[in-house]
Amino acid sequence: MTMKLHCFGESGNAYKAALTLILADAAWEPVFVDFFKGATRAPEFRALNVMGEVPVLEDGDLVLTQSGVIQDYVSSKTGKLGGKSAAERRDVLRWMFFDNHKVSGVAGPLRFNLNFLPEDKRSAEVNNFMAMRLASALKVMETQLGETAWLAADDITIADIACAGYLFYPEGFTFDRSDYPNIDRWLTAIADQPGWKHPYDLMPRALG
Repeated sequence: MTMKLHCFGESGNAYKAALTLILADAAWEPVFVDFFKGATRAPEFRALNVMGEVPVLEDGDLVLTQSGVIQDYVSSKTGKLGGKSAAERRDVLRWMFFDNHKVSGVAGPLRFNLNFLPEDKRSAEVNNFMAMRLASALKVMETQLGETAWLAADDITIADIACAGYLFYPEGFTFDRSDYPNIDRWLTAIADQPGWKHPYDLMPRALG
């Protein structure tokens, strides 16, 4: 059965789920959600996900929300990208939680504020604070990736996909790959995986 991923190309969180599906070689198709025209606030979408967010994964009668949960489900279902031992699995989860709180949880709103929010509603103080927080998190990843090829195991896992979710986007949000040579090498290694696609090639875009 083909799974359905409710998503749109500009969403880094949706990209994590879509890229996990692609790299796990799972059967799936995108279902476009027109976020910028209010689709996630519509009653029919809220009936699918009370949180009013993408991504949402449908696998038959099963409906899952939140990118990390979807990644974990796809990894468990396919037996791929989850680490090879209980210890590796715990490290995968450690880095996914780090991503949620320190990387995507900051990069997402910072990128939105700097690129999609009307200029008159942008706060330089808020964006400068978030940029500082993001740089601190990226330094942690840069240090780890100076010691290991991947974040949590000897090969790519959903932890790598989670932490890289926003880092392939072209819009400026204070992240420059040239400032982080180990992250740059790691992103190249992710992009070299069979089936990898840029977010704007993997999911339908709402803008542009």
